[in-house]
Amino acid sequence: MTHLSSIPNMGSFHAPMAAQNAAFMTSYLDTLTLVERLHRLLLDVIKDESERLGLIEINPVQALLLFNVGEHEVTAGELKSRGYYQGSNVSYNLKKLVELGYMHHQRCEVDRRSVRVRLTEKGRKIRSIIAELFSRHSEGMLDRGVLDLDGIDHITSSLRRVERYWTDQIRYIY
Repeated sequence: MTHLSSIPNMGSFHAPMAAQNAAFMTSYLDTLTLVERLHRLLLDVIKDESERLGLIEINPVQALLLFNVGEHEVTAGELKSRGYYQGSNVSYNLKKLVELGYMHHQRCEVDRRSVRVRLTEKGRKIRSIIAELFSRHSEGMLDRGVLDLDGIDHITSSLRRVERYWTDQIRYIY
């Protein structure tokens, strides 16, 4: 059996592959940084809109949570599994939103340990404000040529593939 190292000029095949892997790694790390920065920037955009409207009672994470819940009635566990909430302190934010009258909570009749939440009228008003903000951004990006439908679809499908890869990696570990 012949080893690859014994084939003449095999090193010339490895060099471009190593360079390509290094370039991919650099781009991958740039993408990770950008995704993290975009999430923080999204929260800043929501904060600016809230402050502009004098809505200082809730924070941007809570406003985004209200937007994502929408008309659904969900448990706290479903908030994370459905992708409505990405943070680690969901119970704190739910408790605050209930206390402030943005969400209604009710113990599940079948499983008394489980609590179902839904937006109140006050919560739906915040959801509407955030929806209007996102609608303005969508129109602005199209009008200014920042992205078109093909561009946003390409970004979304690429990010979904990364999400599936990461999810598979987590499942593989356990």
